[in-house]
Amino acid sequence: MRQSIFLILLLFAFRSSQEQTVKNDSLEVAKKDSLQAKHIKDSLRMERLLSQAQYPLIKNSKWSGALAVQDIQEKPDPSMKYKLLIESTIWSKDTASWKEINDGLAEAGRIINLHIAAGVSKENMEVVIVVHARALNVFLQDSIYKRKFKVRNPNLDILGQFANLNVKLIACGQAMQFFEFDKKDFIPEVRTALSAKVVLSTYQLKGFVLYQIREEN
Repeated sequence: MRQSIFLILLLFAFRSSQEQTVKNDSLEVAKKDSLQAKHIKDSLRMERLLSQAQYPLIKNSKWSGALAVQDIQEKPDPSMKYKLLIESTIWSKDTASWKEINDGLAEAGRIINLHIAAGVSKENMEVVIVVHARALNVFLQDSIYKRKFKVRNPNLDILGQFANLNVKLIACGQAMQFFEFDKKDFIPEVRTALSAKVVLSTYQLKGFVLYQIREEN
């Protein structure tokens, strides 16, 4: 009798375990399907937004666009001088990203485009971009970049657009020492400073507004 009861309880426990496993598997599949559907929805939404973006000055990166906004009440003063100081340290370890425009430079382009789209004239903008850490790779001449990463430097066009707008491109000398960059390997438009930190303090004391472009944690 006891043996029969034990077998019944064992069978019941086994069936419950099987049912729970099936239930968990079903929930996991449903969760994956939901995440995939959300990813597809988000991707389609992003594609739609990017197709509507405007690129008034910097046109190389799809991430540098400005979206139109209706009924704007808060507008910039077109008579003011807009002094923008942009600090970038972004450099991805993902090798695929080395073939694309650097995210830090793309965001710098977006900052410029947003001001233009808002009504600030390029004549009333003074922009400084200071780069340090491994992000200094963006400044490499094409031949040096290709030797190092086996692809052409995709950042040269956007850097050329910055230079045509008289944007100052500054490399941190301390980072050059730490990461073994040589000034002669950079494009000629790049200026060298002793330290990015000194550049940041100097230009902020001159009234520049600081934008920090860094990797998200």
